Amino acid sequence: MPPQASPARSAPHRNGITSSLERETKLSIDAKFRLPKLPGRPLSSRVLTSTYYDTPDHRLAFARITLRRRVERRTSLWQLKLPAINGRRELEVAGGPGQPPSVLQELLAAQLRGKTMVPLVTMRTWRSGVRVHGADGAIADVVIDAVAVLKEGRVVRRFRELEIEWLSGDKALETYLERTLREAGAGDHDGRSKLYQALERSGRPSAPAAEAPIAEHLAFLFEQRVRALLAADPGTRLGGNIEDLHQMRVAIRRLRALVRAARPLLEPKWMESLRVELRWLGGLLGPARDLDVQIAYFQEEAATLKSRDRRPLERFIEHLCRERDAAQQVLLEGLRSPRYMTLITTLVQATRRIPVVASDATLGNIAARQFKKLRKAMNTIARTPTNVELHRMRILTKRARYAAELAQTSAGKPAVRFTEQAKKFQDLLGAHQDAVLAEDYVRALVARTKGVRMAFVAGQMVERQRQRRDDARAELAPQWKKLKRRGKRAWG
Repeated sequence: MPPQASPARSAPHRNGITSSLERETKLSIDAKFRLPKLPGRPLSSRVLTSTYYDTPDHRLAFARITLRRRVERRTSLWQLKLPAINGRRELEVAGGPGQPPSVLQELLAAQLRGKTMVPLVTMRTWRSGVRVHGADGAIADVVIDAVAVLKEGRVVRRFRELEIEWLSGDKALETYLERTLREAGAGDHDGRSKLYQALERSGRPSAPAAEAPIAEHLAFLFEQRVRALLAADPGTRLGGNIEDLHQMRVAIRRLRALVRAARPLLEPKWMESLRVELRWLGGLLGPARDLDVQIAYFQEEAATLKSRDRRPLERFIEHLCRERDAAQQVLLEGLRSPRYMTLITTLVQATRRIPVVASDATLGNIAARQFKKLRKAMNTIARTPTNVELHRMRILTKRARYAAELAQTSAGKPAVRFTEQAKKFQDLLGAHQDAVLAEDYVRALVARTKGVRMAFVAGQMVERQRQRRDDARAELAPQWKKLKRRGKRAWG
């Protein structure tokens, strides 16, 4: 029997890569654990042999990326797993033994940076389980993996783990399965991948102690953001999933905010050079991301319209998609350039040793100063602020939030609570800005597409965006009051 396909599997990409979003929950089990009776049908038993690849200094692992060649019933597939929101993105391409397929190596150019990948470890997995069907079409595969770690054909280590792969689940099924499996003896998983368990490596690095030197705190924060950037890079190169590009742009923005906030602590020449390069990279991603937002907005609007009203909108979406394809080519040229590779090398080096200068400034001082700037700006805007003023407040809120993240390991819970409330306030201002931009998009549509029908549809869309703006504005005062209170408790 061939391997059972997941319903989440997508159509092959034009370069032969198949992409899907994998969402799973792992639980810890011991040698005595047995699956309880679950409402579903048994899955066919499978034997999987997987060889994992990375550079000798584990550059893929740094970005929480795994690459393996999996063999099942003489069928060989290369699988690249990338971190994603609420799961992992899995890319597959057919291929035999030897070096990974060139198409995958091209996607990993930023991680490899000229290094050759080698096989790290081989594992054989015996998989058995049940496909569970819940209400409203919810489906989950509950499987036990018995894993043998091989070295020169010999078993050197064994372990078991329990996985729930959510194919099309809902909250009720998730709650039921986790409760039932825990009652049967399953426990919390330590979060490590099979590869890390096989190599007996720890999981994510822990934050430095509060009393650690400031350079250690900065290097840790750089590492978090550089990992996120490198994790999103392959999907951004591949295209086809707007979340990859979004996450890469977010990582760049957070790096820029970190450099800006930590300016008093960083070596000036190094800091200024890095700011220039990060600004260039953000500008490189901007046009493609803006088009993704426009396309998503108009697709959502089109889905609400009647067929006769939808046609002119669909033609405009096709025009935007052509522009997006052109923007992708420009983006790829930049990501393949020596300038980008040099920037990545600089960022990775900063995760190990960041150039700092002697300064009386502390991370808490920096966060307090950014909050003070936000509070002063909020006190000066009019009772009915303009769209431009609110956009400026959003920028200042992001800076205050990211500066607070700098101080979390030293300032503790007050900084964490401030960061959480700052995100809510920032999201509210972001919803307002999205509505402003959406109205601009509609005006661009009207300028390109004439006709009474289109004017009527555009009027409806503009009215919805103005309502979104009004709803956001109505929440601003109470949300700002909460943020100001959190700020006073954290920074005085």
